[in-house]
Amino acid sequence: MKKEKIIFMGTPPIAQTILRRLVEEEYDIVLAVTQPDRKSGRKQKITMSAVKEYALLQDIPLFQPQNIKSEYKEIMGIDADLIVTCAYGQFVPEELLEMPKYGAINLHASLLPKLRGGAPVHKAIIEGDKESGMSIMRMVKKMDAGAVMAQCRVKIAEDDTAGSLFEKLAAAGAALLIEQLPSIFDGSAVFHEQDEAQATFAYTITPQEEKIDLQRPLQEVYNQARGLIPFPAGYVLHQGKKVKLHKVRKKAGSHHCPIGEFVGLMDGGMAIAVQDGYLLVDEIQLEGKKRTDAKSFYNGVGKQWVRSCFE
Repeated sequence: MKKEKIIFMGTPPIAQTILRRLVEEEYDIVLAVTQPDRKSGRKQKITMSAVKEYALLQDIPLFQPQNIKSEYKEIMGIDADLIVTCAYGQFVPEELLEMPKYGAINLHASLLPKLRGGAPVHKAIIEGDKESGMSIMRMVKKMDAGAVMAQCRVKIAEDDTAGSLFEKLAAAGAALLIEQLPSIFDGSAVFHEQDEAQATFAYTITPQEEKIDLQRPLQEVYNQARGLIPFPAGYVLHQGKKVKLHKVRKKAGSHHCPIGEFVGLMDGGMAIAVQDGYLLVDEIQLEGKKRTDAKSFYNGVGKQWVRSCFE
């Protein structure tokens, strides 16, 4: 026997993980709402969202509005007990949020009220936080400002990237949701308003923020680089061309090299000198080229780059 009827709204892999758990727990997913297919990659191939991929496999009805604000009327008549959203990517009209019997909840990848916005996972790592988490909140008109009913904490490891932290948060958030849903449906859930004075923001990564600032201390350079892995992947410039950094480590130590100098291979990675050590890059991607490992790069064009500087 299926459980309550849910409209699920989400787009990336973290949302797919949440949707999968709902299906595994036999909730009745009457509709999955996700972003339209987009062009991606160097070849601009049309790709579907992670949520769409899973919904198609499960024969879940799909809706992909270009702009849900003007297209939501199409789903207003659907019989649903609850809307669950996670990283959907569009603001949902209040009329739709209020349609289901139990309203709408959102899973947000931070410990609210900290890091509201579209890039809380990236920013948690970039800012050097030691922990993150998932919050379940009421959906309201103001961005990520709804009352919170439950949170779980997740430690951020020194070598976590945005990608690995997303995976941790997805698993933790799915478990938290399954644990908390019964209290929503039986009316025992308690929601607590957020402290607006404590709110911080993690807006979507801008193109300017993708450029790694090599002038900062090693830890901050390392945090910025790993906080942008695997997407959008940060970059440095070499002779005016972008060099994307797909896998990085750090090595502390004093030196007399100019900031940004490529000193060659060190501990298996290509070493870029920064203030108090070296950023070690294990996988890079030259502009217009495919990704490559540090050793292959060094044995190719890399040897010619030694003692030149990245910006």
